[in-house]
Amino acid sequence: MRLALSDEQTQFGAALHELLDGADVAAAARDWATGDHARGLALWRRLAATGVTALAIPERHGGAGADPADLVVACEELGHHAMPGPVAESVAAVPTLLAALGDQGSLPRLAEGDLIATLAAPPQLPYALDADAAGLVLLAADGALRMGVPGAALRSVDASRRLFEVGAGAPVAPDAAAAIARALDLGALAGAAQLLGAGRALLETAGDYARQRTQFGRPVGQFQAVKHQLADVAIGLEFARPLLYAAAVTLAPRDISAARVACADAADRAARTALQVHGAMGYTQEYGLDRWLTKVRALRSSWGTQAEHRARVMAALAG
Repeated sequence: MRLALSDEQTQFGAALHELLDGADVAAAARDWATGDHARGLALWRRLAATGVTALAIPERHGGAGADPADLVVACEELGHHAMPGPVAESVAAVPTLLAALGDQGSLPRLAEGDLIATLAAPPQLPYALDADAAGLVLLAADGALRMGVPGAALRSVDASRRLFEVGAGAPVAPDAAAAIARALDLGALAGAAQLLGAGRALLETAGDYARQRTQFGRPVGQFQAVKHQLADVAIGLEFARPLLYAAAVTLAPRDISAARVACADAADRAARTALQVHGAMGYTQEYGLDRWLTKVRALRSSWGTQAEHRARVMAALAG
């Protein structure tokens, strides 16, 4: 089992980082939160040009048929830059679901970035993320897949995540339980990668601030209490990474849940530490730290809770 990235995957991640670093993702996220999707969709099309939207789609349907590790690399960078939109849904879960069901109509458009998809699958995903920006809304319930009819909009702790109630529309597949389970696992894997990326961003931001902020004539990063907290965050993120890569290799439900638990816990510690290091400044929207703080909190409760994923790991080990 290979738990390290290949040279090609490392280069892919670096290219995505460069693209997103040069784009004004923060402005796109602010617009997205108000319902203005123009910047976000333009950025989505740029990601499609790099192949991100085609990763989980088989070649016979116009996709890249990429290794799941490539998907993890992409989603980690999207989380690292707090990309708005239904990332895990449109890039991972829905392509996996439609490919398993043999859908040939929507997959080529998803691969090309012409179509964004979202998914509601109670109870893990009770609401559809960004249904107002998605051209394809699906509802997975009771083992069946139907077209989703967006309803009332709800607020999320992350302003860039617009949640919608979903009603049942036309049937797509009456017996899709296995495909739905597989799709939810891929969504959880993608969400875990986003959490790891957000945790990285929080650690980097906190580290930079600790080197610049002075107290008693010294950078606060020189104080042991701050050093130890940042070191604990770094260790947590690095311990979560091999679990994430292992899950991308095996795609076993137990391994995906273990990776999700580790990545969410590591990102949560990064968020709490970054807020403590920044102090009151970290609470202000003007500073921008909230992009990752709220993203971590929202993603932590999406694609299943920590308790549910821990229970799945324990059940697999006991079995």
